[in-house]
Amino acid sequence: MWKWLLIAAAIFVLYKLMTNERGQKNKNEAKIKERKIASGEMVKDPVCGTYVDVDSSIKVRDGKTVYQFCSYECRQKFLEELSNSGREIPQISKKDDE
Repeated sequence: MWKWLLIAAAIFVLYKLMTNERGQKNKNEAKIKERKIASGEMVKDPVCGTYVDVDSSIKVRDGKTVYQFCSYECRQKFLEELSNSGREIPQISKKDDE
């Protein structure tokens, strides 16, 4: 009987240690994300509202303003909204690339 009680207690202690470690990991990840946002390393996607890493974002320049997106789908939605509002979007021709 004592043997089973000790095994159950050991399992319970291991379970608590594992769940506490997982909880600490989630808290640490949240703190890291908050620091990145606060330090300006992440920006908010204007279409879907998710935060995007500045280095890996998809960018669209509109004059002096640079919009950054999490995906090509969000970028396309943004460009469609601009064209539907009557604004012209400059297209890059092959002559401009050369």
